Amino acid sequence: MTNYHTPVMLQECLEGLNINPSGIYIDVTYGAGGHSKPILNRLDAKGHLYSFDKDEDVRRNLVDAANFTFIHADFRYIHRFLRYYNVSKVDGILADLGVSSFQLDSSDRGFGYMSGGELNMRMNKGATITAATILNTYPEFDLVAIFSEYGEVRNSKTLAKRIVSRRKAKKFSTIQDFIEFLSGLILGQRSRYLAQVFQALRIEVNKEMFALQSLLEMSVDFLKPGGRLVVMSFHSLEDRMVKRFMKAGNVAGEIERDMYGKPNVPFKLINKKVIVASEEELELNSRSKSAKLRIAEKLQIDVKS
Repeated sequence: MTNYHTPVMLQECLEGLNINPSGIYIDVTYGAGGHSKPILNRLDAKGHLYSFDKDEDVRRNLVDAANFTFIHADFRYIHRFLRYYNVSKVDGILADLGVSSFQLDSSDRGFGYMSGGELNMRMNKGATITAATILNTYPEFDLVAIFSEYGEVRNSKTLAKRIVSRRKAKKFSTIQDFIEFLSGLILGQRSRYLAQVFQALRIEVNKEMFALQSLLEMSVDFLKPGGRLVVMSFHSLEDRMVKRFMKAGNVAGEIERDMYGKPNVPFKLINKKVIVASEEELELNSRSKSAKLRIAEKLQIDVKS
């Protein structure tokens, strides 16, 4: 079994779910099972946990339990699989977003700028688009949009223009080659700039923002009244979308009102201020440094009905 890092803010996530031992729960990113296994430990024989993950490598760490179902798929398809298993409502949904520690540590996956290897970044090894595909084939206009929106890269236009020019003579293939190419374009702190560029590519490769929006919108339909939505984000784009959705019920963050002016929202915020890792955890888990946890409870009245 592979050795993985301790899950981020485990106790805070478990408390946020407010677990009913006989309830039905979903962990949309199984990873190493760091959150799924403790959830299962709190369920009785009537309870059930469905865990999603599009990374085939997680199978080596799957738990064996009668009240556990693993689904090898992107969580954007959650509605399809829940209907397949005849699940109409659940008591809680947990989403630990972003790339996991074991993916970052695997040099052949190409997620981190310090990992070496090929420009891959696929969470699903069967996916066709890699980071190299984006760099070598995407139009300049699309590259600008990706780097500016997903990475908030300040010189995204210059970066995109240089990428298109360079690939005409030599295609991008390895992380080291790409980093050497970036050396003359870095603005500000080197590590921060590289992290922003790699984040942008990773998000586009895995369609992460689209998947997150799909999950949030589907949570309104699948959560029971009183059910909990617990989301841990690791960069501002994710956190902004989650914050707006939990507050207003849509990713734009615009609260809709009925004919009497009453807010028509599906959730009640459990924590009005974002939860961050404790000082003790920060010392033990570097991934906790950017983690932000938000928790919402489905209201008793389904606003969509």
